[in-house]
Amino acid sequence: MEKKIISTNNAPAAIGPYSQATIVGNLLFTSGQVPIDPKTGELVNDDVKEAAKRSLENLKAILEAAGTTLDKVIKTTVFIKDMNDFAAVNEVYAKYFTSNQPSRSCVEVARLPKDALVEIEAIALVE
Repeated sequence: MEKKIISTNNAPAAIGPYSQATIVGNLLFTSGQVPIDPKTGELVNDDVKEAAKRSLENLKAILEAAGTTLDKVIKTTVFIKDMNDFAAVNEVYAKYFTSNQPSRSCVEVARLPKDALVEIEAIALVE
């Protein structure tokens, strides 16, 4: 099976030796998206809700570049710096996944790249 690398200027460039996403067969695997604004390169990190929104917008841009949508996401992993932010992140997350929500894991981590408050990755179907 062949793999295809996905890249878009509508999401932040990888900050290491990895791709924004990879398609294998009919599955898309995204790298974790921290809340970097792709237009300015600035980290959105003052408010966890805004950070979650920016991470999800970055994820959405990568999905679109791969020819798929949030509706086709089958699994996400959410990494948060503080589990006390779980409800706030959930509030934003629920606005992006309004029906047929994907499976999800959410874990608190000691530190994320660039000291971000949140990072989100996904696996999605590509047709």
